[in-house]
Amino acid sequence: MWIQAVAEPDALGESPFWHPQEQRLYWVDIDGRRIRRVRPGEAAENWPLPQQPGCIAPAAGGGLVMGLRDGIYRAREWGGTLAPIVRFNHAQTSRFNDGKADPLGRFWAGTIYEPRDARKADLYSVDCRPGNGEGGKPVVQLKAHNATTANGLAWSPDARTLYWTDTPRHVIHAWDWDARANVLRRHRIFHQFPPKPAGWRPGDPGYGGRPDGAAVDAEGNYWCAMYEGGRIVQLSPAGVLLREIAVPARCPTMPCFGGPEGKTLFLATARHGRPPEEVAALPLSGHVLALESDIAGLPVNFFID
Repeated sequence: MWIQAVAEPDALGESPFWHPQEQRLYWVDIDGRRIRRVRPGEAAENWPLPQQPGCIAPAAGGGLVMGLRDGIYRAREWGGTLAPIVRFNHAQTSRFNDGKADPLGRFWAGTIYEPRDARKADLYSVDCRPGNGEGGKPVVQLKAHNATTANGLAWSPDARTLYWTDTPRHVIHAWDWDARANVLRRHRIFHQFPPKPAGWRPGDPGYGGRPDGAAVDAEGNYWCAMYEGGRIVQLSPAGVLLREIAVPARCPTMPCFGGPEGKTLFLATARHGRPPEEVAALPLSGHVLALESDIAGLPVNFFID
């Protein structure tokens, strides 16, 4: 059974990860413009930011790396100075959204094209590892594009497959990934969900939601939050639906695995902009939820610089 993991709700919770050394859950509240963290049983801490944070990852050298609206930033400690790694000139129409560190320590972040009337969202990798740049500069590469809302970034346990979602198109993509060369090959559709029915309104039957953020378990199964679908789904490494779990919020956004044994499934959800009758009927909307799982998830990857 899902439990409420944090007392105060988010406007738009996203990008949760479990920090194994600190035994803390970190996540962002995008529309609340803050990063949050909590130890189970304690009050959450909040870090206000000057821009919307789309995604975060822990850094091996301490602190965080984060995708804000206009670029990728580094903070060496909680609440510390935000040092820009690379800025992007897309602040008027786009912002960074879903992102994570890869198994070798690069930071990946995708964008959302906010007008949502064209496929102008991209996926970038940012390599700051010592000895991998030119003159100490980060290596920034465009890795995928032709999307509207970047989501669902994840890697298989053997680091040979990369997953990426375009939420409005209800599709999860997959590529073979050469980790050392950082090259994507053999693109395919991992899973295609049915589109939203014409005229559908929140609360109506007949719509299972669209794929948002994701996590991968130790057996290589892909767990995806289904925004507006009130559920989370588990897909096999072949993209076959294995199970779905109902969520007491219409708009789950992203799961992660954590806890002492890596078997607690944490789930961020959204509240901002939802119909008042929906929030009244589903009061856990916007809260971080937790559920004990029968399988452990992959641990978080750390950014290296």
